[in-house]
Amino acid sequence: MFGLQLRYVDLLHAAVSVEQQIEQTAKHGVYVCPPKTARSHRTVPLPRTAVDAMKVHLRDFPADGPEGWIFTAPQGGPVVYTHFRDGSWRPACAKAGIARGTGPLALRHHYASLLIKHGESVTTASQRLGPTNAAMTLNIYTHLWPDSEERTRAAVDKAYADQSADAQPQVDEAA
Repeated sequence: MFGLQLRYVDLLHAAVSVEQQIEQTAKHGVYVCPPKTARSHRTVPLPRTAVDAMKVHLRDFPADGPEGWIFTAPQGGPVVYTHFRDGSWRPACAKAGIARGTGPLALRHHYASLLIKHGESVTTASQRLGPTNAAMTLNIYTHLWPDSEERTRAAVDKAYADQSADAQPQVDEAA
């Protein structure tokens, strides 16, 4: 959400393009720059709930044209991560009773776990998460994918369940 301008939001097609980010350094201050890696550039599909929330947000806080920021700092301009973390995230977590030290990265992990829980592939999860590859996604989230033991059993049972009872091999009791 840091660096998100209206021009990168496509509510008609329910998608957001990740094309830039906001950085803050002691040397350069706050500035807009490209995402960290080439893989960071991506289009993320938005669920209907996010599209609806974005419409309400833009109605209540209209962006100033295509170059306008979707989320703005209290003094105007883009939201800076450190100000968001200290001024909004931590107080909201405290109020909600969320463990101290839980950072916004927890939202990324939550998103990944939802994708996995609902059957998305490693490749799809990696693409949605951004600057990661399938191997890294597996290393971090492998414990969330369903256990294959039950799926293996079910696959074999299903393959043989279609055979009729009389097609089953007979045991020669004389042998």
